[in-house]
Amino acid sequence: MNKKGVVLLIMLVAVVAIIFSISRPKQSTRVTTDSAVPDFSLVDNENHQLMLSDLRGSVVFINFWATWCGSCVEEIPSIEKLYRQLSENPHFKMVTILLKDDLQRASGFMKQNGYTFPVYLNTDESAAQYFGLTGVPETFILDKKGILRHKVIGPAEWDAPAAMETIRSLINEPYP
Repeated sequence: MNKKGVVLLIMLVAVVAIIFSISRPKQSTRVTTDSAVPDFSLVDNENHQLMLSDLRGSVVFINFWATWCGSCVEEIPSIEKLYRQLSENPHFKMVTILLKDDLQRASGFMKQNGYTFPVYLNTDESAAQYFGLTGVPETFILDKKGILRHKVIGPAEWDAPAAMETIRSLINEPYP
């Protein structure tokens, strides 16, 4: 093979390598306990956008749920009680994210049952990917710096004294 052929072969291999690297799906970042959570976008039923980074400086309670999920529906009264007890605290924010559900249906469910906590969609489902969601309900508690501190798979009693103490201790941690 002459010099020209070798150069063409090298260029062909380089082009194939570039195409292969561009076309490969990006690996999603999976958050583990004590690591920072990447930013993601949420939207509420009035189409207002919220970025996770907007909540820095507050402990963030993130719960993934759906109206069709029986254990989610059973867990919701305790989430509502937690929200009512801590929503006035400027260092606590609650984010509930619908997964594979309709925001209008969830809004009707909330009104019908007198629930007042905020409900969002993460339209690109990046949040579920970051957290490595396996199903619903799943809950993640971030500290004021945006670090994942607690992960709970399945339903929990969020208004129980132990849960409240865990969240209050994070609220009381200093923040630069």
